[in-house]
Amino acid sequence: MKRARIISTGRYVPEKIVTNDEMTRLVPTSNEWIRERTGILQRHFVDREIGVSDLGYEAAKIALQRAALKPSDIDFIIFATLSPDYMFPGSGCPLQALLGVPGIGALDVRTQCTGFVYGLAVANAFIAAGQYKRILLVGAEVHSTGLEFTERGRHIAVLFGDGAGAAVIEASENGRGVLSTHLHADGRHVKDLWAENPGSRRIPRMYPGILEDGSCYPQMNGREVFKHAVTKFPEVIMEALKANDLSLDDVKLVIPHQANLRISEAVTQRLGLPPEKVFNNIQRYGNTTAASIPIALDEALEMGKIQEGDLVVLASFGSGFTWASAAIRW
Repeated sequence: MKRARIISTGRYVPEKIVTNDEMTRLVPTSNEWIRERTGILQRHFVDREIGVSDLGYEAAKIALQRAALKPSDIDFIIFATLSPDYMFPGSGCPLQALLGVPGIGALDVRTQCTGFVYGLAVANAFIAAGQYKRILLVGAEVHSTGLEFTERGRHIAVLFGDGAGAAVIEASENGRGVLSTHLHADGRHVKDLWAENPGSRRIPRMYPGILEDGSCYPQMNGREVFKHAVTKFPEVIMEALKANDLSLDDVKLVIPHQANLRISEAVTQRLGLPPEKVFNNIQRYGNTTAASIPIALDEALEMGKIQEGDLVVLASFGSGFTWASAAIRW
């Protein structure tokens, strides 16, 4: 049976670091408030006009180099982001142009925080079906240019950062790779975590006052997000293990979407996992949405926390609401 196997990863974040103390100069908050509620110490912001395809390109170059591959060795591109370079087209096409590989397919995934895991599920299906042999999967975000740096927006502005992660995925028949993926959504909670405008429901999409009413900025019902996240994370992790007749004892590392350190800590406690089995790096990057899992995965590999044969579980929850997991035999 063919499985999709991640053969290399790469990450890239802008050079500009914004500490919590520096954030207090952008919005009325404090280092203590941010740390206590989110666990975040710093994040990276772009310092010029730049697109997510540019960040994704830098991460992709690293992943390709580590795999000793050229862009022309890629058969298909999957790009996960909620902050595309343009209203349309999606960012997969600008990335394809940067890589210099015209003609291959480029698909954008718009499931926000779960984008990388959803993208991995798509890649796994394509490879298992024999349609493609090698896929480039990228998760990238530029949040900083779309945040509201005011008192009204401070609770959201302190959470997010910019960055990109990439993975080169190819077919494997030796039992290693993606064992299963599990994708879920509940659209009844769309308005609990969203940016309402500009959208096609509004005529005209751009209107006087769109900045003043705040509808173009991210909005979050923090209580609902936390309540559902600490429930759905454990559920979808256990779903992945049950599907493969495995247990938490078999897991070497869980890599959750880096939404909030307090959520990760609550999930770790609910599952009864030792802290060393759950990888967290939100302290250094903030919430980078679709980029958070590939950035964390790349760091975990670099730190030697994952070895050949290890069982790794990726899990995510976010806007939509959507939640997802993937069990991987490394």
